[in-house]
Amino acid sequence: MVTYIGMLNFTDKGLQSVKETTQRAAAAKESAKKLGVNMRDIYWTMGDCDVLCVLEAQDEQALAAFNLAIAMQGNVRTRSLRAFTAKEVDEILAKLS
Repeated sequence: MVTYIGMLNFTDKGLQSVKETTQRAAAAKESAKKLGVNMRDIYWTMGDCDVLCVLEAQDEQALAAFNLAIAMQGNVRTRSLRAFTAKEVDEILAKLS
């Protein structure tokens, strides 16, 4: 599984029904499973992003499908970052001359 950090921001529509955000997150978690994505952690945050998620996906296509499915609902805009563990970074660094 590949790890990603999902950065989400509420749209105007999402803010109008913000009281349902935790229920929407639970539903998203179930939808994610069907697309080969595990929403490992979800955090509501203050600052540049409204919500941060730690995601594990089978591949980039699974994550892209999940991001599109969430975006189609119109409550949030998503951005994703590929995340590496220390072990993965060590493997990358070992390839350097």
